[in-house]
Amino acid sequence: MGDPKKQRRKYESPRHPWRQDQIEAELKLIGEYGLRNKRELWRCHTLLSRIRGIARSLLGKSGEEKLRLEKEFLQSLTRRGILPENATIDHVLDLNIKDILERRLQTLTYRRGLARTIHQARQLISHGHIKIGSNRVYSPSYLVSKIQEQNIRLDTKLEATVKRPE
Repeated sequence: MGDPKKQRRKYESPRHPWRQDQIEAELKLIGEYGLRNKRELWRCHTLLSRIRGIARSLLGKSGEEKLRLEKEFLQSLTRRGILPENATIDHVLDLNIKDILERRLQTLTYRRGLARTIHQARQLISHGHIKIGSNRVYSPSYLVSKIQEQNIRLDTKLEATVKRPE
């Protein structure tokens, strides 16, 4: 175990950060999903690469243990909302960064119509105006599970002041 006071990086930066096509693709995603900086995008890339790495290692195994681990892994991704029901391990390898970014609280708040823009969704979350169930969530990058998705709501004290889009 490490020192609890020392935070570790939760992302891997790109090997070639100055490639023009990569910069343009990153900036497009940052604008589309209202990310604060590239580190948020890289964190999602790292999460995706870890998920795909687990899937590749499961493909290499054989026997009953493979079936059990594969079933558990697919169920966990389905619960998180990253994969649809009845997905296979091949679907995990087909995942892309947008599948992860679509599960963020900021994106779901905007898609459900609780905010006019993706940037307003980020502001509402960071100011504590969005609740999941009875809990306030202050992190726009919070990954929402399928079960929690229907419980995303605007705080009742704020509903009267925020005009919803029509």
